[in-house]
Amino acid sequence: MIKTKNQYINREISWLRFNERVLQESADKHVPLIERLRFLGIFSNNLDEFFKVRYATVKRIVEAGKSGKSVLGGETAKDLLAEITKICIGQQSKSLKILRDIEKELETQNIFIIRETELSQQQAVFVKDYFLQKVSPQLMTIILNDLTEFPILKDTAAYLAIKMVLKSGGNGPEKKYALIEIPKGIDRFVVLPTKQNKNYIIILDDLIRYCLDSIFTMFDYTSISAHMIKITRDAELDIDNDLSKSFIEKISTSVQHRKIGDPVRFVYDKSIGKDTLLFLKDKMNIEETDSVIPGGRYHNRRDYMGFPSLGREDLLYQKITPLPIKGLSLEGSLFEQIARKDFLQYTPYHTFSYIIKFLKEAALDPKVRSIKITVYRLANNSQVASSLINAVKNGKQVTVQIELQARFDEEANIQYAEQLQSEGIKLIFGVPGLKVHSKICVVEREEEGALKRYGFISTGNFNESTAKIYTDYTLFTAHDAILKELNKVFDFFETTYKINKYKHLVVSPHYTQRVFEKLIEDEIANAIVGKEAYIKIKMNSFTSYRMVDKLYEASRAGVKVQLIVRGICCLVPGVKGMSENIEAISVVDKFLEHSRLFVFANDGAPKMYISSADWMTRNIDYRVEVGCPIYDEEVKQELLDTFEISWNDNVKARIFNEAQDNAYRKNDSKKRRSQFEKYDYYQKKLKAYTRP
Repeated sequence: MIKTKNQYINREISWLRFNERVLQESADKHVPLIERLRFLGIFSNNLDEFFKVRYATVKRIVEAGKSGKSVLGGETAKDLLAEITKICIGQQSKSLKILRDIEKELETQNIFIIRETELSQQQAVFVKDYFLQKVSPQLMTIILNDLTEFPILKDTAAYLAIKMVLKSGGNGPEKKYALIEIPKGIDRFVVLPTKQNKNYIIILDDLIRYCLDSIFTMFDYTSISAHMIKITRDAELDIDNDLSKSFIEKISTSVQHRKIGDPVRFVYDKSIGKDTLLFLKDKMNIEETDSVIPGGRYHNRRDYMGFPSLGREDLLYQKITPLPIKGLSLEGSLFEQIARKDFLQYTPYHTFSYIIKFLKEAALDPKVRSIKITVYRLANNSQVASSLINAVKNGKQVTVQIELQARFDEEANIQYAEQLQSEGIKLIFGVPGLKVHSKICVVEREEEGALKRYGFISTGNFNESTAKIYTDYTLFTAHDAILKELNKVFDFFETTYKINKYKHLVVSPHYTQRVFEKLIEDEIANAIVGKEAYIKIKMNSFTSYRMVDKLYEASRAGVKVQLIVRGICCLVPGVKGMSENIEAISVVDKFLEHSRLFVFANDGAPKMYISSADWMTRNIDYRVEVGCPIYDEEVKQELLDTFEISWNDNVKARIFNEAQDNAYRKNDSKKRRSQFEKYDYYQKKLKAYTRP
């Protein structure tokens, strides 16, 4: 192995580069204007989660007195914290400029985001009434000066830091400090009455600023100012070992403790007075290991994800109608059709209705005896959950493995767990020390005196809401050998000490690394003797140094490697003597690329897998994941076709390189935007199928 300083890219830095690709979408003038604002919201929301989890983890390493070089790719944790803060300050500055540019362009479309100082008399009357009727009853205001303990600020909540200069007494002017929590139960963007076909919006923060006199009527002040602040807390769950508590109780308690976790980032309006800033930092015990970031007038820009549409469909992406799967009718029995061949659902191009129909059919079919399914993230008012409840009411044996530690969905999953359990569904809470991230379902049906199995394996969650914006593969199959092995996975959930053997599935934590290393080694052996050898991989994140090294080995042997990685990529492609046969791109566009596919040439008889697992250490060693082989030739071709469409993207593809500059792939070929082209691909398949 050639050792260079560029052998790996640090995962935290690579993640920040990914989030910059999201920021690029907000700057792209070819993206509809309101969608650009929403990408700005996604960028901000991503950054919040990054600080809660990744920055907090690195900070813990520093506070433990360790360097962290072995796990951080050679960089010390302390240096990394400083580098992260520097990058984030730069991105924050860039995002503010993009926001100003978008606001100017909105004005050309007669959409005006105005401040409290720009209200007309008519608008001022509306604002005062709105404040009194909707905002004031929900407002939490705290006077800080006389408190013996500073209040615990909520994680990523937005606050207005208030400074009042009271009228001078005998000892000179007195300063009063206060905090106003921006209510979460009210839309951040308040739409004002239209005037001469112009739309006006005021941000809730400014609406509150306009009404400060109504809040602080009891103080006699000469001046008052309000500046936004926000704190982000460590979101790691610390689960106690009290054996008397149920797992639900432990997770619930840990989620509550998260709300008062240590601060890791403090963002403030850079125009805030120095005295106010020093007062707050002192009272909040902001430490040198915390990331202190000067920002703009408004924080929690994640709220821009919900920017009102104002009826302006011309400023939004055109909605697509999810398509049916060629040859798989929602009218007849899915079981009868799946018994004949495998089918691939690729959301959001295909409708998610097939999963719901499959579960509803299983719930009602008198021949169905049992349903087993894993749950990671469910939609609000989930049809998946209601179908499972319907099944148990119809006398089916229903087993649900629900992951209570699904990051930031813990509370929702606890509620679903309690609901499902109360309905008589058998719940399994996973494997000690392992998070269950697999996306699998098995149905057993009695046919001619024997049990026949049907099921599906997916790369994404069984969530009808996210299926509209996440790209994910789901394989529907009646392949008995595969489904018997899925049953083994469910057995492992209940008998965790028993390690099963698998001939078909690729299962973490025991086999994923071994199986994929062997597949790579086979490609290396084929390349050495001149046989056809290539590797095509599509995944969300690539952080396992061991797998990176294995692909470097393949590259040096002459194996051509194509990587499509949406997010983090620790591999450095295109380095002579190390990775010159590896190309890597990232596609960030309208939909969130979430599907995972692994293809190995196998000397002209490709081996192909879809999987719930990325090549990350956590997915390989610390989670229960399931990868599924693809045996149906038609499905294989479909997966190869859609991979090639993504690979040939020259509109939304960015190139991974040593510079990490997120350069767009540009070439002289016809413009190809893969997410739009895939929809066209499936439309053409349908037309060809239905043509007389």
